[in-house]
Amino acid sequence: MKETVTVIGLSGSPRRRGNTEQLLDRFLEGASDAGGITEKVVLSTLEYSSCKGCNACHKTGMCIMDDAVRELYDRMLAADCIIISSPIYTMGITAELKSFIDRAHYIWVRHFVLGSHIISPEEKKLRRGYFLSTAGMDQPDVFDTAYPMMRALFNILGFTHCAGYLASNMDGYGGITGHPTALDDVYRMGTSAVTGILAGRPCLELAKR
Repeated sequence: MKETVTVIGLSGSPRRRGNTEQLLDRFLEGASDAGGITEKVVLSTLEYSSCKGCNACHKTGMCIMDDAVRELYDRMLAADCIIISSPIYTMGITAELKSFIDRAHYIWVRHFVLGSHIISPEEKKLRRGYFLSTAGMDQPDVFDTAYPMMRALFNILGFTHCAGYLASNMDGYGGITGHPTALDDVYRMGTSAVTGILAGRPCLELAKR
């Protein structure tokens, strides 16, 4: 049974304090109130380049670009819980988040090519990953393209993809504060994430899409 839980939340929105970042803040508040050690990272404030597709990492398991992404991924790999947040722009995640995910290729190489970064299935069960998102439209498939990328990232980093929170129709609600339950829902989700990890319980509500 763990004594401490480290929680890292990533905001992939280029807009500060918008709908998705407010969701993330509320999740982290719930996690902190449950005893988690929380950190928020705003990708738009970091300096990093997109993946160059050079495949140099296939030989070494390291990315040749030594920037903020490498240090952040090191912290995420050591965390117990990660939350990835992004609004939906033109039916997909933001450019900032997509670029960040692409840079995880060197970790994929370690895990699946070189075998030097192995997280056991038992460890993965207790490492929780959540995806939080908002969209202006109230359309059933508006979040669909995000899920393959989220599954890939959580799998690369050795996290179970737990059910996150998707809040559509932001245009109709007038923003996240107009949604009747979203902010309270994600607070409880953050609390449950930390208490579950502290108790050694695997995430039972897995992402379905």
